[in-house]
Amino acid sequence: MITGRFAPSPSGPLHLGNLACCILAYLSARSAGGEFLLRIEDLDTQRCRPEYAEDAIRVLRRFGFDWDGEVLWQSRRSAIYEEALQKLDTYPCFCTRAELLASSAPNLGDTQTVYPGTCRSLTAQAIAEKKKVRRPALRLRVPDEEISFTDGLQGICTENLARDCGDFILRRSDGLYGYQLAVVVDDGLSSVTQVVRGRDILSATPRQIYLTRLLGYEPPSYWHIPLLLSPDGRRLAKRDHDLGLENLLTKFSPQQILGHLSYAYGIVPSPRPISLADLVPRFSWSCVPRNDVRLGAQLLE
Repeated sequence: MITGRFAPSPSGPLHLGNLACCILAYLSARSAGGEFLLRIEDLDTQRCRPEYAEDAIRVLRRFGFDWDGEVLWQSRRSAIYEEALQKLDTYPCFCTRAELLASSAPNLGDTQTVYPGTCRSLTAQAIAEKKKVRRPALRLRVPDEEISFTDGLQGICTENLARDCGDFILRRSDGLYGYQLAVVVDDGLSSVTQVVRGRDILSATPRQIYLTRLLGYEPPSYWHIPLLLSPDGRRLAKRDHDLGLENLLTKFSPQQILGHLSYAYGIVPSPRPISLADLVPRFSWSCVPRNDVRLGAQLLE
């Protein structure tokens, strides 16, 4: 039986891109007679706000979503993440983000680099001295090994952990547990068998598969869906308040919004109003495109 999930981070109001991901995850699980779970990824207490989480739950119910069991809150599971962390081969890292970006390490973008292993072989004495100045993060040692998997939409994906990302953080220097650790533990303990999420997280998946295996869980299947773009081609983000669900629900019914999104993702032939229940028997992954899709301008009129 399929067990799917939707796991928003309440660092802002839900927008159409979040809803699109939830729709596809929900339809995939329910159309197969499976379970659907809701998890609130509120680990980052500096960015996440309880009111955003409560608003997200209320909005999802308004669209007709239901889920099995209680909502899981990551902010209440620190002891569980710490227990998992103690089973892994980690080491303290004192590097700052600025230092890594200024280094000669391969660059993965504006805010990321391949970790060059600066702190991997520090002596106990060096660690003790550095701890007097700065609290360390904890990184997982990764092997020079390729991790491959077949994504349901994107096909075969491969990453060499040492070359393409390096040792990655499992607990930050401020004490917050890393996304990679929390998502793997939660999916494993919740027996999630299918992960549906945006294509922008595709590159993190080999790391999560490796971590899943280390912790003794069975890796789920992955479906990385195309991103939903605004009519002018921009990726939707929390800053796009005009495309926030709260704003749109003042102009359109949930059924109208569902109709536009299900049409954009190829589930129905026209953007007419439709209920979530009516979408379940119509769903098929064979209809969902691989590449990013633009939202029709009708929702902005």
